[in-house]
Amino acid sequence: MSGAPPPSTVPFPMADSPSDVPSRTRSAARGPGTGAAFSPLYRQIKELIVQSLDRGEWKPGEAIPSEFDLAARFQVSQGTVRKAIDEMAAEHLLLRRQGKGTFVATHHEARVRYRFLRLAPDEGVPQRAESRIVECRRLRAPADVVRTLDLRAGETAVTIRRLLSFAGVPTVVDDIWLPGSAFRGLTAELLARYRGPLYGLFESEFGVSMVRADEKLRAVRAEAEAAGLLGVAPGDPLLQVDRVSYTYGDRPMEMRRGLYLTDHYHYRNSLN
Repeated sequence: MSGAPPPSTVPFPMADSPSDVPSRTRSAARGPGTGAAFSPLYRQIKELIVQSLDRGEWKPGEAIPSEFDLAARFQVSQGTVRKAIDEMAAEHLLLRRQGKGTFVATHHEARVRYRFLRLAPDEGVPQRAESRIVECRRLRAPADVVRTLDLRAGETAVTIRRLLSFAGVPTVVDDIWLPGSAFRGLTAELLARYRGPLYGLFESEFGVSMVRADEKLRAVRAEAEAAGLLGVAPGDPLLQVDRVSYTYGDRPMEMRRGLYLTDHYHYRNSLN
């Protein structure tokens, strides 16, 4: 996302009612098919901040301007900016650091690194995941990948198979699909040299931040190849986790199928 155009100042009135907000901003805040639905002012400010993140104005791990400076930039109250930032922090798009400011969330940050990996041990504390790349190839995207990642027919995709182990025990087989155009230069050699979180590599090398994901879970029986990698017998039960990960603007950037061995682990989630 290098070479992004410089930020422009977007004028906003000090307003609390829909009629006081510029019409072009109201239009920009509407999603497809929302008609004349009105978005609260703080949500419009949030959307403008997200657009700046998407353009790469502030990189992962960098501080964003203060609430005072953002309020001046958008010509709204600091309270409106604070409400927008609070919501973005709750969604893990931003991280607040006491006495230091607000920073763009990064998968290199310890608090965020494994937030999409919900596997936890039945006993003891979580162990650091050990990753081994089994293969990385570039090929024509299959039809289901084209649909899920919103690619053009015949477009190239990158597929990665990796094995995650905990305390030396193979536990997860991941099959990952990525848009080839966004991940030019992603090779098995690069993955073999890299030692950090995979989503951190996507940020640092390709300018792609995964900010949210949708998952579907089901119980399956292990097929021969996955069984061999996980050290179980074909037909043994596994948890299958299908994930689609999105970058800013709700653009799908990753399709992943994980096969989880749950003899000593469980899938955890928090419902609010």
